[in-house]
Amino acid sequence: MSGTWLREPLGRLVEPDSPITYGVVKPGDPGDVPFIRGGDIADGCVRVDQLRTISADVSRQYKRTLLQGGELLISLVGQPGQVAVAPTELAGSNIARQVGLIRLSQRVLPGFVGYFLRSPDGLAGLGARTGGSVQQVINLSDLRQVLVPVPERPVQQRLMDLLDEAFDGIAAAERNAEKNLLSARELVGTGYRSIVESFDQSQWGNASVADLAAASKGSMRTGPFGSQLLHSEFVDDGIAVLGIDNAVANEFRWDKRRFITEAKYRDLARYRVHPGDVLITIMGTCGRCAVVPDDIQVAINTKHLCCITVDRKKCLPDYLHRYFLYDPQARAYLTAQAKGSIMAGLNMGIISALPVRLPPLDQQASIVERFDSLQSECDRLANAQTQKLAALAELKRSLLHQAFSGTLA
Repeated sequence: MSGTWLREPLGRLVEPDSPITYGVVKPGDPGDVPFIRGGDIADGCVRVDQLRTISADVSRQYKRTLLQGGELLISLVGQPGQVAVAPTELAGSNIARQVGLIRLSQRVLPGFVGYFLRSPDGLAGLGARTGGSVQQVINLSDLRQVLVPVPERPVQQRLMDLLDEAFDGIAAAERNAEKNLLSARELVGTGYRSIVESFDQSQWGNASVADLAAASKGSMRTGPFGSQLLHSEFVDDGIAVLGIDNAVANEFRWDKRRFITEAKYRDLARYRVHPGDVLITIMGTCGRCAVVPDDIQVAINTKHLCCITVDRKKCLPDYLHRYFLYDPQARAYLTAQAKGSIMAGLNMGIISALPVRLPPLDQQASIVERFDSLQSECDRLANAQTQKLAALAELKRSLLHQAFSGTLA
């Protein structure tokens, strides 16, 4: 039982003359040698399909971190504490400086120690400090002091075999859930196309977004630039200022609240947003879209958003929102304008010229209604898969806790 297992500091369980260390290799010109970064380690595995490479000449300069296979690798920065056993096929590879390297002695099995370090108590608290960086890090001196249970090797092997079998089954269930989650998300786009194609389009018109904007001055606008609005002018209460975070989910959400004073608003009133305005992100995370809700308080938008006040005698804001996000013609146009990069070059000029297939208003309303019903069902399916993935993650934590508390049969 675990209560009788000897526990020793991890630093005493390594091979002689092979202390726990970290990589020092920096990315260079691509070559033939796989190069493992902290982000390549996740869920007990090295993601071999996404490894970068370095030249053999660079790798040979860091012989002490050349992998033989079977070492424990641990991410030290960013999402610290991700642990994996280096697979034998990566023998000869090297590691980045955000990766810790542990060569264990024959007393312990790397897979057993790896499972322990992934358990709830394995690395508890080691990623809590910042080490002078904005990122969380694991300090090697703390890592060496982690107390590891050391039962006899047959016990280690038995527990490792049990966990391997259980985690293989969980991984299969996770892959299935992730596949179903992807299918649910893709169904939104294919469903939109099916809904649109079910209408007789012979009477549909063609327009640009600029044609659909209201006739009033400034019906298409971005927010104040440069010295017009400084971060130092934000206050705790007053007139709301909308930014990327309000539209990034492709629906309007209140996230971080920003405000300006009434006096500042009087200088920037031309940037006011109105109920039903369509917001499109044009900086940072580009190409996201949301409709301003009817109950919006007085607010302005930042320069990170293109705000469109739509002429509702021509186009419903909700139709333009769904069209922008899901219509094949809109997506093809935006992709071409961005020259193959996902919305990298999006700006107000591109948005103004975006071609829109324009049904009569009653058909626009029907498309929105039918699409929203479809999206609700897709969201339900996606949420079910998300909950399943969360349950599987909790199952893994529970199994690891049982394994190292002595209650796993």
